[in-house]
Amino acid sequence: MSYKISTPQATWQVGKVKGFSAKELIALENGAFKLVKVNPHSNYPPHVHPDRTEYIYVLKGFPSFLIGDEKYNAQPDDFFIFPHKINHAIFNESDEDCVLMVGAIKVS
Repeated sequence: MSYKISTPQATWQVGKVKGFSAKELIALENGAFKLVKVNPHSNYPPHVHPDRTEYIYVLKGFPSFLIGDEKYNAQPDDFFIFPHKINHAIFNESDEDCVLMVGAIKVS
């Protein structure tokens, strides 16, 4: 088992949603952690995770997040929690990339 993951060696993998790509860092049965790049003017549509709580730390850019019925404007160093069973979405309405640290924890 390796205790160091060199992110420059990991490649950006294009995601299911146009404008989103990720560098998977940890993928376990009970959780995950990755870097996510959001291209300018890209949106991840509203969705729900029935068995996972997600969290996001903003590294770069100015994304917006829909959590439930509220929209939040974010900036670098902001941290957000997306509780399981709550509708959420990601928006990059700017002309620059956003880079996010995204994690998930499986709940019982």
